[in-house]
Amino acid sequence: MNKLSFTLLIGVVSALLISLGLSTKVIAKTIHSERSLYRNILVEENKGLRCLKFNVRSTKTQQSCMLVDDPQRLVFNYTKMLFSSLLINPNPERILIIGLGGGTMSNALHHIYPKATITNVEIDPAVIKVARNYFSFLENDHITAVAQDGRIFVKRESIKKQKYDWIILDAFNGDYIPEHLMTQEFLQEAKNLLSENGVLAANTFSVSDLYTYESATYKSVFGDFFNVRNSNNSNRIILASAKPLPTHDIIAARAKALSEKLLPFNVDITEISRQMISTTTTQDWPKNSPVLTDQYSPANLLNLKN
Repeated sequence: MNKLSFTLLIGVVSALLISLGLSTKVIAKTIHSERSLYRNILVEENKGLRCLKFNVRSTKTQQSCMLVDDPQRLVFNYTKMLFSSLLINPNPERILIIGLGGGTMSNALHHIYPKATITNVEIDPAVIKVARNYFSFLENDHITAVAQDGRIFVKRESIKKQKYDWIILDAFNGDYIPEHLMTQEFLQEAKNLLSENGVLAANTFSVSDLYTYESATYKSVFGDFFNVRNSNNSNRIILASAKPLPTHDIIAARAKALSEKLLPFNVDITEISRQMISTTTTQDWPKNSPVLTDQYSPANLLNLKN
């Protein structure tokens, strides 16, 4: 059996375990629980699948999952979709991740780009501790975890004129993205941190009541961007850059070059590249949609509907 066939076989087995772990009605075993300053944190395990969950308003939301026997393989579709960023900048040297979860994305990126500097910013010190103790979160000279509000970190880095090749916005409070990480002012500060070829990837949702507002806000700061979506989940990844978006031919060539490198992580970058839709050709929200600002926040919008 050649290397590619073996990798595909492992992928099929892992996918089956993931499906069983996420869909089965068997009650998962809780191996850790605590109340942090911000939320109730649970670590549950079921059929070899270990998941970090936040219990908010009686609803458990999965933040990160890991196959205990194959920790480098990515579980959630949205984490795989985040790799579409590499089709804009295939060689990131400085990476900033806002929102740690279990640290699975950081770990995967370190394996792929061992010389890259990865900074993980997480507001909750308890989440960092859980990632270390239960999800094999790696830390070394190239990988650090900072316990700080992402907005404050970005503001301070902007003042210091720091630059990043890849910024990932993946912070959730259990209900949705914290509202101060969705505004025009915050996105402008984040844009200021992008290097010449830098890319910003934001994990959001395609079924949210805030879809049109988020879209209008990103468009106001970055101009045209890519929407990355598939039919398997409700997540969407927004890909934005300070530079014009690459052409279809460039994206296809980069996907081909990255395909084998990403396969061990259960990432089909060729298929993901087909899920990228530019707002240059497809804008699926009203042109005059309100922009989210520090004064006109998502919370205000939701309250108006109640």
